[in-house]
Amino acid sequence: MLDPKLLRADLDATAARLAVKGYTLDVARFQAMDASRKALQADMEALQNERKLGSKEVGALMKAGDTAGAEAQKAKMSAIGDKLDSAKAQFDALAEELNQWMMEIPNLPHPSVPEGQDENDNQELRVVGTKPEFDFEPVDHVTLAENMGGVDFEKAVAVSGSRFAVLAGQVARLHRALAQFMLDTHTQEHGYQEAYVPYLVQSQALLGTGQLPKFEEDLFKTDSDHYLIPTAEVPLTNLVRDSIVEDLPQQWVAHTPCFRSEAGSYGRDTRGMFRQHQFDKVELVWLTRPEQSWEALETLVSHAEAILKKLGLHYRVVNLCGGDLGFGAAKTYDIEVWLPGQQNFREISSCSNTEDFQARRMQARTRNEQGKPEYLHSLNGSGLAVGRCLIAVLENYQLADGRVAVPEVLQPYMGGLTHIG
Repeated sequence: MLDPKLLRADLDATAARLAVKGYTLDVARFQAMDASRKALQADMEALQNERKLGSKEVGALMKAGDTAGAEAQKAKMSAIGDKLDSAKAQFDALAEELNQWMMEIPNLPHPSVPEGQDENDNQELRVVGTKPEFDFEPVDHVTLAENMGGVDFEKAVAVSGSRFAVLAGQVARLHRALAQFMLDTHTQEHGYQEAYVPYLVQSQALLGTGQLPKFEEDLFKTDSDHYLIPTAEVPLTNLVRDSIVEDLPQQWVAHTPCFRSEAGSYGRDTRGMFRQHQFDKVELVWLTRPEQSWEALETLVSHAEAILKKLGLHYRVVNLCGGDLGFGAAKTYDIEVWLPGQQNFREISSCSNTEDFQARRMQARTRNEQGKPEYLHSLNGSGLAVGRCLIAVLENYQLADGRVAVPEVLQPYMGGLTHIG
């Protein structure tokens, strides 16, 4: 959530920055609501002052023995009290309307975010490694996994419908090995604290991280106020909701399933496991002081990259342009892994700094050097998406005979297996 002071201090400049994200700020609506707010606030202050003076006059009349005058003054004060209650009710209703409106305004992009409309305008920062070379025609992960009996989409459809998969045998084991390898790397080498978090959260948690109210159609709701998590970012970041945290920075990691309706995907990536309603992810979350967050973002990205480097996968890092930047992000780096089956780079991690956008919604604060409370900064990133990493390993390590070589770092997690299939 944006600081309302930004809108009041320089409305045009804020609107211009939001336009980089493709968001048109309703300037007239804010000006009207803010003018009404100021008028109601002035009315309340005038009525409170009048009631205060009138109460003193009641005391003076009682002291002077003017009972009739005191009763008349009390009646007048009662009428003023009614007016004040009415003004407060109008003020509270307007404040709630303003708050709900601001909940749907995206975060401001950082000045280093390039302008652009979509993923085609993202800025490539670096390419790491080289594309694998094959002396045969490489196939995609669907063909590889199905040929070794490691995935069954038809049974998944029978059980749950489209965009689900049943993994089996060595492919299921490889999926589990990847998640464990990621957790071990992040906890043992990168200093993260592992957490096991709920897969069901209440709406307040999703409001805090920005999925609600704007993206409710992308969520799976289970009852009156429970949703399946779209990412472990939601429960991890909300660990500091409604609190003042002095022990910063904090680094959290969690492996969870993620549930998304993919309402806006419109038939994209329908083949295979790339875009599903349920998938696993190892999520990284940082909670920092404001002055630490931009250095933390670079570190967070390097931690996600470390997984790909250890796996020997070819990838690139891009700086998302304004039009491709997420709702809550001030800046995002996407890491895209090379998939031979698609002959393209595809996203495997997004690492974002939200600055104080989520913290303001959650009322998560720390103390500055003067001891005064201030909103902390929150960051999140995939370290990595497990299913997409499985796809990348299958496709990049495929052999001519249909088997898949197991990357050396994963062999201890696979009981020493060097190949599957």
